[in-house]
Amino acid sequence: MNYYPAMSYAPAMTMTQAVPSGQRNTLEVIGEGSSTAAPDKAVIVLGAITENVSLSVAQKENADAVTSILSALTKLGIPKEQMQTVTYRIDTQYDYADGHQTFRGYQVTHMLQITIPNVDRTGLVVDTAVASGANQVNSIQFAMAHPEQHYRQALAEAVADARLKALTIAGALGVTLYPVPVQVQERSLGAEPSPLPMAKFAMASATPIQPGELKIAAAVKLVFTY
Repeated sequence: MNYYPAMSYAPAMTMTQAVPSGQRNTLEVIGEGSSTAAPDKAVIVLGAITENVSLSVAQKENADAVTSILSALTKLGIPKEQMQTVTYRIDTQYDYADGHQTFRGYQVTHMLQITIPNVDRTGLVVDTAVASGANQVNSIQFAMAHPEQHYRQALAEAVADARLKALTIAGALGVTLYPVPVQVQERSLGAEPSPLPMAKFAMASATPIQPGELKIAAAVKLVFTY
């Protein structure tokens, strides 16, 4: 699972230096680096979908299910501020046959976002929610609360990679590079962790959820003269 950190904590920057006299040719290279680390945060989106010909009944059944889910997760020790509604929707359902539509009923969707700092409890949280009325698990995302140190390591590797590429190309061309790049530009690679998509989630005993490791990547552009 790849995770590309946001640039908010390491803003993109460009550094330039005066080109030494007599050196006008330039060589531009892209360097990439990465660092892997275990995630320390899980974000789960799950909830209840109910359908009924009566809107009030569908709403009540949905409210009962979500209340049960929240109560069960609270008993697990998850604070209320780590559980929030991300979707609440009422849709009208129709059946279509022979070019005609027939009213079937209403569908009420209420999805919750659950954030937990202990990724080892991800399976327990999902199982508890499903046992308490959740019939939809939309996604599970693993992330890091503070990825800055790992990003800086990846950035240093990206610079080293770019330098090596430049030296390799210069050697193949038979030219000598000026050792200090005239331009250094940090390149954005994206900002969001890759989610683990889930459709209808079947209840299982001690569901095994494997967080794996996150790959934090960085890239830079260096411009040398020769």
